[in-house]
Amino acid sequence: MDLVIRGARVVDGTGGPSYTADVGVHGGRIAEIGRIRSGGRHTVDAHGLALAPGFVDMHAHSDLALLRDPDHSAKAAQGVTLEVLGQDGLSYAPVDDRTLAEVRAAITGWNGAGEDIEFDWRDVGGYLDRLDRTGIAVNAAYLVPQGTVRAYALGWDDRPATPAELDRMRALVAEGLAQGAVGMSSGLTYTPGMYASGSELTELCRVVAGYGGYYCPHHRSYGRGALGAYTEMVELSREAGCALHLAHATMNFAENEGRAGALLALLDEALAAGADITLDSYPYTPGCTTLAALLPSWANEGGPEAVLARLRDDAEAERIRYALEVTGADGCHGVPVDWTTIEISGTADPAHGAYVGTRLRDWDTARRLLVEDRLGPTILQHVGHEENVRAIMRHRVHTGGSDGILRGAKPHPRAYGTFPHYLGRYVRELGVLSLEECVAHLSGRPAARLRLPDRGLVRTGHRADLVLFDPETVAAGSSYENPRALPAGIPHVLVDGRFVMRDGRRTDVLAGRSVRRTPYRGR
Repeated sequence: MDLVIRGARVVDGTGGPSYTADVGVHGGRIAEIGRIRSGGRHTVDAHGLALAPGFVDMHAHSDLALLRDPDHSAKAAQGVTLEVLGQDGLSYAPVDDRTLAEVRAAITGWNGAGEDIEFDWRDVGGYLDRLDRTGIAVNAAYLVPQGTVRAYALGWDDRPATPAELDRMRALVAEGLAQGAVGMSSGLTYTPGMYASGSELTELCRVVAGYGGYYCPHHRSYGRGALGAYTEMVELSREAGCALHLAHATMNFAENEGRAGALLALLDEALAAGADITLDSYPYTPGCTTLAALLPSWANEGGPEAVLARLRDDAEAERIRYALEVTGADGCHGVPVDWTTIEISGTADPAHGAYVGTRLRDWDTARRLLVEDRLGPTILQHVGHEENVRAIMRHRVHTGGSDGILRGAKPHPRAYGTFPHYLGRYVRELGVLSLEECVAHLSGRPAARLRLPDRGLVRTGHRADLVLFDPETVAAGSSYENPRALPAGIPHVLVDGRFVMRDGRRTDVLAGRSVRRTPYRGR
């Protein structure tokens, strides 16, 4: 036996009662559970600690961070052993040279410009191969990003796809799934993904369904049109016969205060009719995105350079201001922007660092910063409601996702704190979830959504992706004032049976690999 963990409180990821047992690990898998009389090459005394399956971050933005930062304590220290990348319809595969340059510019605020990365891949398989060659701290799965696919097939124009272009998009999605992607994502308040009609998305989702994947949309509105946007996704997935996973599902802005029940009723009705639906959320009220994402869709048409040209033009900039402040831009979820809710969390150029941590006063300030920082600023948007957060996390199809942007001088604390914050704040302090329920939300349930039969549970034969934490002390260290502080109460984390965190410290182990689900033609 490589390792024996003695006397742990096993919280197995099913949601069932916890129990005390020894757990033996050998060859990267759980070899024995119970009273283990024999010794192992290594032993951990886990009395007083909970042993759970490693946590799955169902909504991660570590697409480049995993390559540039071998340490990756932001996630490893939280007990995360698997991240799902390629989110919100924009990532770095599949691409050609033109599309790669455009995407890098468009999501600089999420991942940096990537000057320190050698982009030696162009397709999904190549990206996953690169993760494996580099060696990564935790495991990673990937979603084919629909916005990137659309940019590749027809550019950044706001128009319907031609039949030939739609065929090209179908082929790109199919190729990515065949190479190991677990599904497809969309960012339907981000360009160019938002330009896709429902019928176009349905056709792509038919391809996803054929490979046994799932559709993960950031839908068209979290504000004025939120319930209608959720309804569109539920109906689209039903028509396509495709499993649905709703990204960072919440109800934001004043229009939706106290309305989580309406969303959950919609989901319950669909689930009762046989729909395959899950969702993820983060346990915080502010959202996080790029400042440029708030702009109206027409202002983003043509790609990043076209956006900057419009911002420099006084007449066009006035049209943008009117859409943002008066009519409510679709990029801001149909709600007129309240600049006092917009806090700058990071800039692409450190020369603009004085803006970080400040609230925007007006459009003139926002416009100047967008131009000078070349669309690079990231923001916290203080528009959420605590009662909605709590109601949604209780739902039986809920999973955890950080939506964590790791770049910026002052990132959202969810990037470094989501999983211990669930366990410390919402389990121990508030009792919103029991410990067993919460662990199932963070491990077993997401592994089931990903259709990974040997992960997400403490079971003999399963992968030894495990986390040991103290239920009495586990807590997020990160805060809005100190967003990169690491959590407390998580001494040990194992990936593939190897310690990536030991005694609260990051080891030099890079045990993570790309997780590729074997596709099948099931429809």
